[in-house]
Amino acid sequence: MQEKKPVKLDAINRKILATIHLESDITNARLAELVNLSPAACSQRTKALRDAGYYFNCHSEVDLDRICEHVIAYVEFTLSNNSLAQRRKFEHAIELIPEFMDCLRLSGDIDYISFTCSSSIAELNRLCDELSSNAELGISKVVTRIVVDRPKFYLGYPIEKLKWLE
Repeated sequence: MQEKKPVKLDAINRKILATIHLESDITNARLAELVNLSPAACSQRTKALRDAGYYFNCHSEVDLDRICEHVIAYVEFTLSNNSLAQRRKFEHAIELIPEFMDCLRLSGDIDYISFTCSSSIAELNRLCDELSSNAELGISKVVTRIVVDRPKFYLGYPIEKLKWLE
């Protein structure tokens, strides 16, 4: 894999990243106006930041409640063996199931938590059973927590409140 050329994260590049992180559909003209650059210079910087890997995967949020039946849940997994080989097997299996949209390895009494979206509780149970019945994955415990309400949506990282790397 080719190494990506780093870009200096000066004040303008930081503002570009913070803005496009929250408004991925912003026009180049509007972004240029916000960061006080010409559209050509803004486009050049934005492309350099993307090429360097500072941002990727632009997408739009959809209102699932208005378009389809679904169940959102957090699923906690505890492995019987926390070796690197066992974790890799588990992580590979999770990677292959699109309903498991996010998976985080944690410290503490559970090993992983995954944010999921399934068509139904029955389908979520089927997916969890499929994973937990695979002896090669070494899953000793699965806890499912169905989301009953979502009073606050993830609206992006609070980039402007975080300490930037030099």
